[in-house]
Parts: sequence; structure tokens; C-alpha cells
Amino acid sequence: MTQNTQTRKTGTIQEHIGKIKMSLLKLSFLGVLFLSTLFLCSADVHRYEFFVREANFTKLCDTTPMLVVNDSYPGPEIRVHRGDTVFVNVHNQGNYGFTIHWHGVKQPRNPWSDGPEFITQCPIQPGTNFTYEVILSDEIGTLWWHAHSDWTRGSVQGAFIILPAEHETYPFPTPDADQTIMLQTWYNEDYKQMIDAAVAAGTTPRQPDAYAINGHLGDTTACNDTIFRMQVNYGSTYLLRIINAGMNEPKFFSIANHTLTLVAQDASYVRRLMSNYIMINPGQTMDVLVVANQNAGRYYMATRPFSDSSAVPVDFITTGVFEYANSAAGLNASMVTLPALNDTDATNRFISRIRNTRVPQNPPLNVPANSRINRRVYIAIATNTLPGCDTPQCVVPNRLAASLNNVSFVLPRTADILQAYYNMSINGVYTEDFPLNPPEFYDFTGNVTNTVNRNATSGTRAVVLNYGDAVEIVLQATQVGGGGGHPIHLHGFSFYWVGTGTGNFNNQTDPRTYNLVDPPLVNTVHVPARGWVAVRFFANNPGVWFMHCHFERHSSWGMDTVFIVRNGNTRRTSLLPPPPGMPRCT
Repeated sequence: MTQNTQTRKTGTIQEHIGKIKMSLLKLSFLGVLFLSTLFLCSADVHRYEFFVREANFTKLCDTTPMLVVNDSYPGPEIRVHRGDTVFVNVHNQGNYGFTIHWHGVKQPRNPWSDGPEFITQCPIQPGTNFTYEVILSDEIGTLWWHAHSDWTRGSVQGAFIILPAEHETYPFPTPDADQTIMLQTWYNEDYKQMIDAAVAAGTTPRQPDAYAINGHLGDTTACNDTIFRMQVNYGSTYLLRIINAGMNEPKFFSIANHTLTLVAQDASYVRRLMSNYIMINPGQTMDVLVVANQNAGRYYMATRPFSDSSAVPVDFITTGVFEYANSAAGLNASMVTLPALNDTDATNRFISRIRNTRVPQNPPLNVPANSRINRRVYIAIATNTLPGCDTPQCVVPNRLAASLNNVSFVLPRTADILQAYYNMSINGVYTEDFPLNPPEFYDFTGNVTNTVNRNATSGTRAVVLNYGDAVEIVLQATQVGGGGGHPIHLHGFSFYWVGTGTGNFNNQTDPRTYNLVDPPLVNTVHVPARGWVAVRFFANNPGVWFMHCHFERHSSWGMDTVFIVRNGNTRRTSLLPPPPGMPRCT
């Protein structure tokens, strides 16, 4: 309009009319293009109501009250499309406070709804509610949600399924159906009471009573417990969405006489990998294709734990049934093939074959190059002790602990770290001095001598990153304590798993072995016993983000830390403001 009112003195009226028509035509085209873009990029908003309360469950000839969501174990499945936003109103009708975490959702600029207790929020107290805003970005496939308070996630958990967006396809032939498979740990006891008692005594929690598939203990118990059954049609292809929701146990999983094809891990597509088993850590998710192409019958699906530690889990085999429609045949138990509990070679063979895939449905590969890395963190992982055990229930002279770089993380109780950071009132809540290297160097993966300090120090110490930093974290397993591997999970990010090896990490030679071409993009990484892994990412998500071992006993003992990413220089690279009604610490 302004351009037309400032008409030049040269030219005819007709020329100006022509120009006006052209301008209107361009505006009309741009308007159509804008509306088309909105249509193509439109995202839906979904709303869920979670009522969290005690419910009774009878398994192993015993009835156990458990805190669950909407009276179900596992809880309700969230099923949305890529890029959608989800609001979940969580009502605490139980007896103690808890939080919910949306595992693997990056929550861009929105740590307020990430969920870890005393890290990004205070617990939702009994008789109150809080609405989480779960913002999806490039995640695709299978994730999950779970409580993030003490051991409450053992019963407060469910699947979070992210389907392709409108007009988006799978990078493989569309399956005929999909099925969620949650691998779980069962205790005939309240999960929170159990860990509270163990921490007070300074000892390790007891072993589980069973494992479960989708809440079913299978037919290997003595109490006629229910078994999970999946009905299939001959010739159909099924997408299994496998989630290890177990407390402390990596799991092997297989289906008798059927081939599994891994197509995604941690909500990112991978190069198709065919195997007769998978190995999946607590916290991890895997999308697996299976074709029902065998003789009509009933075939066992089975799972058992894997361990490379001296703290060995109980070796239960838990069963389900992959059942062809209209089949009268019996179960074929002889064809169940699972690696042994301690088969490290089977684990390494499977994990080492996982690769990223360059499909348009994945985010463009953006691995920080060697020359770009400006923040390096080298973390030694250990299970150890803290001197002194002065609770009335304590039965040991030194209580069990776990640490990263010899710091056993302590959760603040008077305020959560995110609020303290946002309000610039960190005094007494946390410090910004997490050690970027182990305080003591020794033969981490060898025979640890008595001269190595087995005691940890305690503190609430964070790593601070600038927005846009190119970060490399090397996670080093040690033989202090029980040794063994660890599934390490970082909130707020997916990161590239660029390297792994045995022995002690060598910063001169080992980076030459990195895979910077097609490294998997994950949110939980397997650190092998007597070995190391290296991960890389860009710190482009401002906020406070928890990193911890997804063995729940280790996290409870302090195998955790916090990464704080400062704001960038613009509003779009800065933290969102806190939503109304954030829970308060009491």
C-alpha cells in the first residue's frame, strides 16, 4: 500500500494498475504458499489425564499394592505423531510425592516439563496435580514415560509412541501392525519402600521376584501366572516396539524360529540389522520388524537378563507367546535360543553392528568434527562407598555409593536445580564445579589395588556449557566396586555414539578409531565392562539436564550429574519461562 501511494511521476496510470495487479497476484501466491506450509507442517495437540494411585495386583501367589497410572500396569500408552505437543495432567492420588519423565523427548527450551525429581521440579505432592507440556521435535518411533522419583518408575511407566507425521512414511515397507513390548522387573513389594529401606541400611536392594512382559510373568513360575500373547497372521509383518523398562537388568530378547530386524533405536532410524536376538539396556527402546513366515503354531518369545558385573541379577527366563491365528499347535519350547546370562560376546556382536542410516526421516547427520570440539569431559564410573552410616537401620560401617569422577551426587531437597539456576539463587542448592577429569588416574579396567581410594565424595556438582558448545564425553568403566557395564542416559539430547573400546581410554590413539560417518543417534549408551565409550553432541538446548546411570540402584547411590546449558544470544535460543503451577518443595 505504501509503495502505491508514493507513485513516481513517470509512467502511465495503466502501468501502475498493472503493477498493482502483479503485487496482488504475488501476495495471493505467497498466502497460498504460507497456508500450504502450515497445512504440511501442522502439528496436533493431545491431552491426557493421568490418575496415579494405589491398586492391587496378584502375581506369584501374592497380592501386592502398587502405585500405578489409571489402575494399569504398565500404564496407558501415549500415541501421537512427530512434531505434536502433548499435555498430560498428572493427579497424585497416592501417598507420597513423585514426578514423571518423558524419556528421550528433547523438550527444546522446556526443561520445566522434563521431570526428574529435584533436578527440574519438586515432587507432585499427594492431593495435587501438575500439567506437563511435552514438546516433540525430531523424535520418531518408540520412547516411553516413567516416574523419576526413587524407584517409583518400577510401576509408574508406559509407552510413548511417535508415529510418522502427516504425509511422512516409514523408511521401510509399512508394517501390517505394531505391538508394544515392555520388559519389566517385578517385586512383590512397594518399590519406594524397598529402596528407602536399602538406602537406610546402607546395603544393596534385594533381587527381584520375577521379570515381566507387558505386566505378565509368563509360564515359568509356579503360580499359574498369566502369559502375554501376541496374535499374528501368516505372511504379515509386525513392528515390535521394545522398551526395556527394567530396573537394573539389560535384557536379551528373541522369538523362537523367527528373525528380528532392528530398524530404530531411541527414536531414531538405524540401518536395518538382522539378528535372531537383541540386547537392550534399561532405558533403551528398539523398533524391530518380524515377519510371521513360519509354520502356523505357537512360538515362545523370551527374555533373560545379561550381566558383565560381579553383581549378577537372578537368571529368570520370562516368556510370551507369538501365536498364529487359528493355530491348534502346541508351544515349541525347544526352539528358544537366548544367549547365556554372561555372554559378553553376544552383546558386543549385536551392539557393534548398529549404524545410523541416511534416510530423509532422520535429522541430517550433524556430528561435531574433531576441530570443533571445545568441551571435553572424561568421566570415570565407579560403585564405591561413603564413609559413615549413622541411620538407626544401618547394618554396615560404610554405606554403598556410586559415583562419576568420584563424586556421588546428592539431590537437593529444599529447591530444584532448575529453579535455582533460573532465579540465580544457586547458593546451597548446587555448585558449578563438577570435575571434568577423574581426580585420580589408575588402571581403571585392571586389577584395582588397595592403594586406590574406594571412597567417594558427595556433592551436588554440575557441568556448565555455553550454548552451541561442541561436546565430547568419554565414559570410562572401572573395576572399583562390582565393575560391569552401565547404561548412561542424558536428558534433553540425543547424542552420537562415536566410539567404544576395551581397556583404558587413550586420548591419543583411540579417537583415530571413532566412527564419524554413521554413528547411532541415541539417548542412552551402553558403557561396556572394562571399557569405554565416546559420545558427541552440540549443546543447543538451553536448560538443566540430568545425566545418570539407568541402573536404578546406581542412580539411587549417586551415579549422576547435571549439565547446565546457558542461554544463547536470542530469545529462540533461550529458556522458556516456567509454566504456572510448578510444584513446590515442602
